[in-house]
Amino acid sequence: MELAYIPSPSRGVLYLGPVPLRGYAFCIIIGVFVAVWLGNKRWVARGGQAGTIADIAVWAVPFGLVGGRLYHVITDYELYFSEGRDWVDAFKVWEGGLGIWGAIALGAVGAWIGCRRRGIPLPAYADAVAPGLALAQAIGRWGNWFNQELYGKPTDLPWAVEITSSTDGRLPGTYHPTFLYESLWCIGVALLVIWADRRFTLGHGRAFALYVASYCAGRFWIEYMRVDEAHHILGLRLNNWTALFVFVLAVIYLVLSARKRPGREEVVEPGVSDGDGDEGEGGAAVDAEKGDEGSGASGVKDVEDAKGAVGTKAVPGAKGEKGAEVSDSVVEKKAEPEKKAESADKS
Repeated sequence: MELAYIPSPSRGVLYLGPVPLRGYAFCIIIGVFVAVWLGNKRWVARGGQAGTIADIAVWAVPFGLVGGRLYHVITDYELYFSEGRDWVDAFKVWEGGLGIWGAIALGAVGAWIGCRRRGIPLPAYADAVAPGLALAQAIGRWGNWFNQELYGKPTDLPWAVEITSSTDGRLPGTYHPTFLYESLWCIGVALLVIWADRRFTLGHGRAFALYVASYCAGRFWIEYMRVDEAHHILGLRLNNWTALFVFVLAVIYLVLSARKRPGREEVVEPGVSDGDGDEGEGGAAVDAEKGDEGSGASGVKDVEDAKGAVGTKAVPGAKGEKGAEVSDSVVEKKAEPEKKAESADKS
């Protein structure tokens, strides 16, 4: 008899009138908001403008959702296109089934489009959102708990999850909560990336590569514990091979990038100065004020030059009324010898 376990919700959807409120969808939405919020803070700290992360996420998130669903449908096509299955179910994202590999890959394409439109380097953007993505995954994994899916092998551990549903071949019982394991692992990945970024000043996509490598390391052993149906290659699940392959690519990128482009980008967003993210209109206003000051200075100079023109000759370097006074004194000194000559003739 189990002394303790994590109970599963009796249902994964609540109805507000005719509107369904699905736990899986809520977890995904909350995860996106957390990723954008943290990414924005990190972007501003690196010298970017507030709101840029959200603007680019408008491109990245839809691409990511499509990519995640495509990866799931392609790798588990028999769930939708085999005999007795309805292919329309492939579009029912709210029922679960998003592959993180496809979500990151196609989401990166969307982010690249958004970055290109803003003139922003994609690696810098990826570094800013990396820990937020890990936290979004940590939150999103609880959607599997609502759907009673993606659990591990049977166990009687105190933190086992109780599965009560018997649909789609499920057997009621207590199992390893692999959703919980992955959620906790992703939180650890987020903390690792934040710490390493501060400690080693990661740049040029290395923070993102660290996130990918560390996530893949955890996903490998968590995937090995799962008991849901999956394609196997040489005794390993397909996602195990994917995690291993992506891990190697991320590590290679970390090493090569550190050698070729050490340090961090000095400018992550053109037109924004010193990380305040507010140059835009404020900077224009400051420039306008400087321009007004310049115009005022030139106006005063013109008046002084006009005043300096009084008299027969202007003395170089003299301005305004002082210049006029100096000019008059020079004229008077020149006139003194002529007056002396006239007085000598009269005598």
